[in-house]
Amino acid sequence: MPPATQYNEWDLPRLKISIGFEDELQYPSSADKDRDKDTEFFDVKFYPYLDPSEDPIFAAVSKKHIVIYRLSSTSVPPYELIQLFRDDDEIAVNCSCTWSKDRETDIPYLCVAGWDRKIKVYDVVNGTLAKTLVGHGAEINDLATCPTNPYLIASASDDTTVRIWSLDPADEKQPCVCILGGEGHSSGLLTIAFHNCGRYVLSAGHDNCVCLWTLPDLSTRDTGRNPVPPIVVHYPHFFTSEVHGGIVDCVAFFGDLVLSRACHEDVIVLWRIEGFSSQDPPPLASSAPTTSDTERLTRSAFAPATASENPPQYTRLVQFHTPGSGHQFYMRFRLFHVVDKHPVLAFGNAHSTIFFWDFARLTGYHAFMSELDDPNRDHPVQRPSWLMPVQHRQNKGDAVSKLKDAEDKDSVASGRTGSDLEGQSSLGSHYSEETLKNWQSRYDIKSVETPVVAHYSSAISVKDFIGRQVAWSPGGEWCIVVGSKNLAFVLQRWQKTQKELKEEKKP
Repeated sequence: MPPATQYNEWDLPRLKISIGFEDELQYPSSADKDRDKDTEFFDVKFYPYLDPSEDPIFAAVSKKHIVIYRLSSTSVPPYELIQLFRDDDEIAVNCSCTWSKDRETDIPYLCVAGWDRKIKVYDVVNGTLAKTLVGHGAEINDLATCPTNPYLIASASDDTTVRIWSLDPADEKQPCVCILGGEGHSSGLLTIAFHNCGRYVLSAGHDNCVCLWTLPDLSTRDTGRNPVPPIVVHYPHFFTSEVHGGIVDCVAFFGDLVLSRACHEDVIVLWRIEGFSSQDPPPLASSAPTTSDTERLTRSAFAPATASENPPQYTRLVQFHTPGSGHQFYMRFRLFHVVDKHPVLAFGNAHSTIFFWDFARLTGYHAFMSELDDPNRDHPVQRPSWLMPVQHRQNKGDAVSKLKDAEDKDSVASGRTGSDLEGQSSLGSHYSEETLKNWQSRYDIKSVETPVVAHYSSAISVKDFIGRQVAWSPGGEWCIVVGSKNLAFVLQRWQKTQKELKEEKKP
């Protein structure tokens, strides 16, 4: 991460370089050649256990290949290939990955899964396949690692279940320690996510539903049997088919809130499960609502409906506009969210554009506008550096004006421009109607029905690139987007400006 003197939290990632991978058409599968016609990477994850000050490492997974790179802001090019795996199983078509590590040796493990129903655990240091986990009855579409225990891995499958696996050597005989299924989903799963506390799991998929599961205390397993059987959880503590009307291909927690996306909707939704708090004791399994009322589209143990009362069980809060996603599904957003840094949401659409939203700008805009429009205000208001009035070039053919426009656009994205002090003029007279509408479209969250436009978008020169997955480095400096055409795009924050570089060269 850059020194503190260069750090600007309002900065958003800008495109730095692309990485092209090997074309998988060189290795067609004899079992199903049609599956190898499209060349793309479906998943990318940074190794989460490094200190943010260290050069980050990420893995990208395609149908047959797993590549592992190290990034460095001081190298040219800024990436180095450090490991390459090829899955030679004839029917292997991989689409997901997640990291783990050995508690004793700190050796990093990369878990990879896909169409062949297996989870393959690779020893990244030695370049070997350490173990294979088998149990799902259909394709595995997503993997996630428990934030509080690197030995626990969750997998989402087309067999409608989530399985929790243990990489602990003590569970070698029966690595599947828990199965979330039964009456949760009615169709294949595409996405899962752990809560930061490690006790709750979100799942969603082809049935348009989002479920929240409470993981049981795994120490209560029947240790009198050998191997110890997995605990089966039949009902989620929250279920809804109302938030989305299409296939849900990405879910995530934002604190106790939920982010989710469905294809054909062109929005990412931020919403709240009413009554849910991770600070409360985990609910009992017996409190999970059953499917006895088949007409109820939302069932919740946190705000249960009764015969006399029907309290709201979830609330939509904000929608983020993701145009250009088209008919595609299996497209993932990623939220960067760590202590003392701005939460930033990133998403790559199906037409070569990467969108970013800085959640701190939403609250900052509201505070600025409220103070500016306060009739009792008796002091100037400092406009945030990223909140730029709309300005037009006076002469479109003037090269200097064009350059100034480009600088302004870059400054708005990065937050590098200086702020000024706004006097006591009324809001309407101080800014143009065009400026106010532009700000409202990007930062105003009062109307849930109106999606928030991206705070910054990065256009990719490769035509019709589909962003399948986004990943953030642990410190938030780097953002990787992988997808179609076997490409990865590397974006970086907190880069030095040309002016800063010139200043360094001065004696």
